[in-house]
Amino acid sequence: MESLQSPVILVLGAGAVGLSLAGRLAAVATVYAACRPVHADAIRERGLLMEGVWGDGIVRGVIPVTGPADVPPAVDFVVVTAKGTGTRAICEEYAGAIRGRPTASLQNGIGNEEIIAEYADTVIGGTVTTNFSTLGAGHVRVLSESAPMRLGVWSGGDGEALDRLIGIIRAAGIPVEAEPDIRAGKWAKALLNIAVNPLCALLRAPVGVAADENIREIVDGLVRETFAVAGAEGVRLPWATADDYLAHLFRVQVPDFAAVYPSMYHDLRQGRRTEIDLLNGYIAALGERHGIATPHNRCISGLVRHAEAHPDGR
Repeated sequence: MESLQSPVILVLGAGAVGLSLAGRLAAVATVYAACRPVHADAIRERGLLMEGVWGDGIVRGVIPVTGPADVPPAVDFVVVTAKGTGTRAICEEYAGAIRGRPTASLQNGIGNEEIIAEYADTVIGGTVTTNFSTLGAGHVRVLSESAPMRLGVWSGGDGEALDRLIGIIRAAGIPVEAEPDIRAGKWAKALLNIAVNPLCALLRAPVGVAADENIREIVDGLVRETFAVAGAEGVRLPWATADDYLAHLFRVQVPDFAAVYPSMYHDLRQGRRTEIDLLNGYIAALGERHGIATPHNRCISGLVRHAEAHPDGR
């Protein structure tokens, strides 16, 4: 049964996002964070070091977890913050902790919730546009907060678990709002990543490269294909047409993030697997299912996969 004084939350895949969230929630909950041993050792030794808009200082209330054996039997909520490439692996590893407990996803890309739903009865989808980074072992920074976190019921449940989780997050001082159509919210956030992330990664350039006249036609194709697939999926995006979104992309988003190098850029540079299959690859796969041609998304996905397989550039 949930303790009103101190709910127990398990954060799975705690990197920059997960550790920052754990550090903030530790003021109002008992927080266990499944993280890499390098972070776990540092947190056990001197606590979680946080800096930025979510506060500066050492948080000692985060309990590191390096395996399922470290998870207590009484967990009220599970929050998955792992990279999308590791969603299934971490759900499989912590399946015993997830089953029977409301589980939320705060991950990039589309498709993570479907995987989590294979393990959890109640799945809560979420979007977060805060700027998180890891500065070292057990050391995170929250540089800026662009918009409130948004959470909505993805599958299962009647909203009670969602309301409780939002209450806990809000009590920790994190801006959060309920999202009636979380599928649309996830797709809306993914649009920017689909349109620019793989291009930035392949060209080794920041988001501003999307405004180049030689690149805009590619971006245009990626976005129009995504809108066609979203329509076939029954997803109602905030923009009525692809033209409306493209205007927003080039007038607002690209200028706002012009100097930013997305995570996919860093993944390729550091030889890590990217989230391409939860972005452009996901659109291409859904397009095939619906009989919709997605040549731009299919091409860009193949190029990124090739770059993943050949990190030395050969």
